[in-house]
Amino acid sequence: MSLLNREIRANFEGHLKKGSVEEQLFQQIDCQRIPRHVAIIMDGNGRWAQKRRLPRVAGHRAGIYSVRETVETAARLKMQVLTLYAFSVENWKRPAVEVATLMRLLKEFLKKELKTLLKNNIRFETLGRIIELDPSIQKELALAKAKTAENTGLLFNVALNYGGRAELVDAVKLLLDRKAHSKGSNLEVDEPAIASCLYTAGLPDPDLMVRTSGELRISNFLLWQIAYAEIWVTDTLWPDFRMKDFFEAIVAYQKRDRRYGGLSTQ
Repeated sequence: MSLLNREIRANFEGHLKKGSVEEQLFQQIDCQRIPRHVAIIMDGNGRWAQKRRLPRVAGHRAGIYSVRETVETAARLKMQVLTLYAFSVENWKRPAVEVATLMRLLKEFLKKELKTLLKNNIRFETLGRIIELDPSIQKELALAKAKTAENTGLLFNVALNYGGRAELVDAVKLLLDRKAHSKGSNLEVDEPAIASCLYTAGLPDPDLMVRTSGELRISNFLLWQIAYAEIWVTDTLWPDFRMKDFFEAIVAYQKRDRRYGGLSTQ
């Protein structure tokens, strides 16, 4: 057994009940082929609440536990990057009360979970037009980034006020700005140049994109980056998403033959 394999399996000691579904799924995972970057569209909070005749905000609050367990599981698997789609540019169209609740829950999460992020060597970052958020939100985000900046484990990205098309617009603007300041040198407009202007510049593209709640769409999420990502959809609503579901996604991913438009990578 490799050192990496031993380290990952040691990370789950005491967290998997013997004979449980989680343990059985974990035994199927090849620790040498953990996806480097997993992106998740967290969907179904409203339907989760509706099924229980609760206000929508109850679904958002319940979803926080799923975020915590997913982040901790990704860190134990020694994944490089986990990106969660938390708030899109389109979400501003939702009722003001719901938007305010989402922002309040975000601040609560950052304050409560900062110690956990530090304890688990997790670095926190954001994707999106953060400058358009309320200054109090920006302050909490900046603090979490600064406090975790030296961590070397999992990079935990939260997509806030994010849209894939908006990201491409911002990337083109940045590329044009670079060209304007290049002092006459020829600045190539190619895929590497565009990638270097994205919010995710320097990060590996997602290997696996997960969507909860059974919806079969990508909802303007990481449009450039998921060009060759494997997509896995589960009917599980986000507040019910647990370690078992995450393991199922990884097992399914490892069974696929990734070709990138060409030959098999297996």
